[in-house]
Amino acid sequence: MKKYILTLFFALSYLVANPKVDLGIDLFFKENKQSILENKKVALLINHTSVNKDLKPTLAIFQENAKNFTITKIFSPEHGLNGTDYAGIKTNDSKKKDIEVVSLHGEHKRPTAEMLKNVDVIVYDIQEIGCRSYTYASTLYYVMEEAVKKNIKVIVLDRPNPINGVLLDGPMLDAKYRSFLGYINVPYCHGMTIGELASFFNAEYQVGCDLTIISMKGWKREMSYTDTGLSWIPTSPNMPEADTPYFCASTGILGELEIVSIGIGYTLPFKIVGAPWIDAEKFTFNLNKQKLPGVKFIPYYFKPFYGAYRNQNCQGVKIVITDKIKYRPLAVQYLLIGMLKSLYPSKVKEKLKTQTDAKVRTFCLVNGNREIYNFLKDEDFPAWKMIQFQEEKVKEFKEKRKKYLLY
Repeated sequence: MKKYILTLFFALSYLVANPKVDLGIDLFFKENKQSILENKKVALLINHTSVNKDLKPTLAIFQENAKNFTITKIFSPEHGLNGTDYAGIKTNDSKKKDIEVVSLHGEHKRPTAEMLKNVDVIVYDIQEIGCRSYTYASTLYYVMEEAVKKNIKVIVLDRPNPINGVLLDGPMLDAKYRSFLGYINVPYCHGMTIGELASFFNAEYQVGCDLTIISMKGWKREMSYTDTGLSWIPTSPNMPEADTPYFCASTGILGELEIVSIGIGYTLPFKIVGAPWIDAEKFTFNLNKQKLPGVKFIPYYFKPFYGAYRNQNCQGVKIVITDKIKYRPLAVQYLLIGMLKSLYPSKVKEKLKTQTDAKVRTFCLVNGNREIYNFLKDEDFPAWKMIQFQEEKVKEFKEKRKKYLLY
């Protein structure tokens, strides 16, 4: 009996974590790419997600193989080296095992000339979530720009886009709203890996970085993160599950205005939308009536532990994805925003009146434009104006990105 139980346990373990994809970190030393690093001083831009397919940390792998190169520094992004800090918090990482750790989300978001002393090569290996406004990618772009000034090489160890590599949705980036929350002109959901984005940025923005991408093997563009068989490590405190990136792209922008709760402060971050003044059945009916592809909405009742409407009984909806390829996160997001305005105009107007300029500015920065905010403020029925905004420009981008696709 014990033997049977052990066999079953190992069989189930294999089913739970059976990677179909070799990551850039899996292939870098296996395929002898380390010759790039010979006699070089190497900085690693990493965090807690920096592991290979067997969950071995990137730092440990580089330390074991550091025979002809020296690891001189570790850079960390937003949320810190261990991923514990909340969004927007300044991070002050400290030394780790005699290697200096420098935060690029503390006093500086760009590495300074002083930080880049004793660095010949920077290796980036961090899992991001496939949304333009997630700052791990922006940190890489900033590093590439600063690396050029010091003739430093940048190597990107590629990782999957956890949403998939085919979904393009949401508006492009207006140059007036370029910021750390959105630094390059791609759709909000761009359908590209971090390596592909780095190549796009390097060429389209004429950065001129000495850039090498270490591609994956086995990744297909239609794959969600779950499809890869890789184990998901929460990329930040409110990104707990492999499917959370879909939902972050579906409600995260709405959350910036705090008109409703989007599940931050509850057990389902980004997966629910609610407030004490919403009628769950009415909201659900009107959302489903629009027949967006790949999604259903179901009534949901909850009480947040913290954040918007803390300890208050909320009603709203839970988002259910029925087809990950047809699903359009930004269409869902703008339908939710527009429907709130259409069904509860007085509540939304009241909330908008109390917004600080900084809150409105952040909302516009993550959207990449001012138009979406204007639709929300000025239109009685803004949903479809938001959804259809810049659809033609996204189609144009789909053609432009082709030459940067590695898979």
